[in-house]
Amino acid sequence: MTQAVPLCVDLDGSLIHSDLLLESFLLLIKQNPLYVFIAPLWLLRGKAHLKAQIARRVALNGAALPYTQPFVDWLRAQKAAGRPLWLCTAADARLAQAVADHLGIFDGVLASNGRTNLSGRHKAAELVARFGERGFDYCGNHPVDVPIWAQARSAIVVNAPESVRLAASQVTVVSHVVPAPPVGVKFVLKALGVHQWAKNSLILGPLLASHQMTMGTLGASLLAFIAFSLCASSVYLLNDMLDLEADRQHHSKCRRPFAAGQLSLLFGLVAAPLLLLAALVLSLALPLSFLGVLGAYYVATLAYSFGIKKIVMVDVLALAGLYTIRIVAGSAAAGIPLSFWLLIFAIFIFLSLAIVKRYAELHAMREQGKLTAQGRGYQVEDLSLLQSLGASSGYLSILVLALYLNSPDVSQMYRHPKFAWLLVPIMLYWVSRIWMQTYRGRMHDDPLVYALKDRISLLTGVAAAVVLYLAV
Repeated sequence: MTQAVPLCVDLDGSLIHSDLLLESFLLLIKQNPLYVFIAPLWLLRGKAHLKAQIARRVALNGAALPYTQPFVDWLRAQKAAGRPLWLCTAADARLAQAVADHLGIFDGVLASNGRTNLSGRHKAAELVARFGERGFDYCGNHPVDVPIWAQARSAIVVNAPESVRLAASQVTVVSHVVPAPPVGVKFVLKALGVHQWAKNSLILGPLLASHQMTMGTLGASLLAFIAFSLCASSVYLLNDMLDLEADRQHHSKCRRPFAAGQLSLLFGLVAAPLLLLAALVLSLALPLSFLGVLGAYYVATLAYSFGIKKIVMVDVLALAGLYTIRIVAGSAAAGIPLSFWLLIFAIFIFLSLAIVKRYAELHAMREQGKLTAQGRGYQVEDLSLLQSLGASSGYLSILVLALYLNSPDVSQMYRHPKFAWLLVPIMLYWVSRIWMQTYRGRMHDDPLVYALKDRISLLTGVAAAVVLYLAV
């Protein structure tokens, strides 16, 4: 009986919709951000050395990777038909073995070893030495694989553009093609969190509350909105890349572009610092105090991403602070003194909404039969306590609003201040409804973003605007 021709399988971009070097590098800097400065020193000794040094310091979860599922199913069918499968990758041997152990379909692993980066011509030479020229079939996705296909009996082209398929067909027979998944601007916009920019409209809060709107203050506030949005997108990219494993095990976050492998991690690593730089450049046109607030927001968000989000209750306090700091930024940008009443109201209402966010995640965990939230410090049994704390904080914000409406400040700013009292029942209704929706498991987004999409919340906002108009 003739022995089946070995099927040699590339990993990065083929077997998975990602790159193990970038995946492992993100795991490394999540452990300790200072490795960002050490990694270039390792790279001076070669790419293989860099991969080995990173692999020694991280633990890769083979199950938490974005596999090309149609390709994996095809490989399993090939294995069942008796073909020997070999994982042949430029990734470090430790990481490649973790993937092979998880899938359990490979007869062997060929990978970079700390001295040789097993890519392109190096991989071709290794495969020819082991299986002979034209003695293997090769699965790949990149132009760097063309020298390997030139030595292979046939090519299996996976997740590749048409240009790569044509290049493979010029050097060997293309026996099978696994189509590339769709790509588009929508994945970029989703990763940038453009829909989350609505939260940055809080920057306009001090301007609206102070009744000091002029062309100058409005222009400064809008510029601050753009700068803050760019900075926030930089943070969203970094946070999503650092939270890949937890996101891939989440019921909805697994569909985020980086977690699902719809967007290259290289894009995120390049775009994040560029967006931050653009935000800083725009900030130079605003008061220096705004730049300080923007810097504080960025540092606080990094601290949240690197560890605070794992600490019970500290995480929701941090989230409330990140909401509130947008109001501080708006005050700094427009040169409007920060209102004590607005600040205290914001702290309580945003703490309530931060707890809503956490409650919704735990509620979804309970529906899936899970006991804890991955990457968080909460357990399903905390739901009732979170509900009490969150609702109480929301009602405290309304108490602050009522005390403000009874203060001398209101009579100076409003011609008919009694109309403003209608804000209290409006807010009581809205906070109660938000918590009712959350309790029923209908809160599937950031609560502020949800409010901007929810018809009832929008009508409530219109009612509040009418009341304020009458008061003015």
